[in-house]
Amino acid sequence: MEGNTAWMMISTALVLFMVPGLALFYGGMVRSKNVLNMLNMNTYCLGIVPLLWVVFTFSLGNSGDGEGLEAIIGNFDAAGLKDLTGNPEALIGVAFFMTFAAITPALISGAVADRMKFSAWAIFVPLWSILVYTPVTYWVYTGWHHSKLDPAAIDFAGGTAIHINAGVASLALVMVLGKRKGWPDTAMPPHNLTFVMLGAGILWFGWFGFNAGSAGAADGVAVQALLNTFVAASAGMIAWLLIEKVRDGHATTLGGASGVVAGLVAITPAAGYVGGLSPIIFGAVASVCCYFAIQLKTKYGYDDSLDVVGIHMVGGIIGGVLLGFFADARINGVDGAFFGDSALVLSQVIAIVSVMAFSFAMTYVIAKVLDSVIGLRASDEDEITGLDQTQHAETAYLD
Repeated sequence: MEGNTAWMMISTALVLFMVPGLALFYGGMVRSKNVLNMLNMNTYCLGIVPLLWVVFTFSLGNSGDGEGLEAIIGNFDAAGLKDLTGNPEALIGVAFFMTFAAITPALISGAVADRMKFSAWAIFVPLWSILVYTPVTYWVYTGWHHSKLDPAAIDFAGGTAIHINAGVASLALVMVLGKRKGWPDTAMPPHNLTFVMLGAGILWFGWFGFNAGSAGAADGVAVQALLNTFVAASAGMIAWLLIEKVRDGHATTLGGASGVVAGLVAITPAAGYVGGLSPIIFGAVASVCCYFAIQLKTKYGYDDSLDVVGIHMVGGIIGGVLLGFFADARINGVDGAFFGDSALVLSQVIAIVSVMAFSFAMTYVIAKVLDSVIGLRASDEDEITGLDQTQHAETAYLD
């Protein structure tokens, strides 16, 4: 028991470390006048979300028997960490899942980079965490599986609850927010690819806690999840570099980092359910699909600044659907279509579509209400000057 608790404490710290990693990853991709704003948008999630989590959102997202109203949302039985004092196994669960709750809205920040007011972000994050993230995580991990609504879908570490959820929410938010001034005609290249690679490395490192920690113990499933996470990320990187080289003539730093993240996103729902060489397929297929998906934003006119929709939503969908085929009961007791249970594919699709519909609709409503009340966008003048100075009165780099 002590060993399992120790592993979960380490995993919690690893996932926490992913948030500054994400901040650097995103921060390097924005223009230099907005880098501090991006860092602040990410780290703010480490402030507000954990406070909500221990007061009541953990309880709403994890307490309940799935009957009646509790098929939709949990209860307040564990609000304020009631009755958990002196229970280390319960408390480490609170802490571990708190890091997931914090990084999920942080993912959305990449889609709205360069133009969203920080004051609007400060209100959006807690509202979205309460109204979207909390019910979705309850459905995926508690409500569906304790009720007659159970679609038998599985999600090991958050492919649906986190990546698809954040990705589709990003699409809804940017549709309300609008395009950056000058996009897509004005080039807006990353200002610091060193930050991007450093952030990608931290994300890869932290993802071992994200996926292997989701086993809940230092056991064989955790080992399998760790190995799958490593291999899928590697396959994602190589696939992205190859397709870039073939199509564009150059294998880029940004492409390699993007491929790593695409592979990590895709293996997340499946990390503790698949084995053998299948994580190579997850990483490679997701990387190719995400590469083409990010081209769609120009075609359809939605300004997803840092490709959250193209990588997290699409990568999550690919991983969730592939899981329906590749799940192997020898790993964790569940078989997919390739091992005799074709029904799992349909269950995965139903769960994914359900979450996408709810998250998009709720996020769109939240964004429209906030836009009408306080406004989401920085002014044109503030956007031109840069959000570091106008939103935070700071400058990242001195002339």
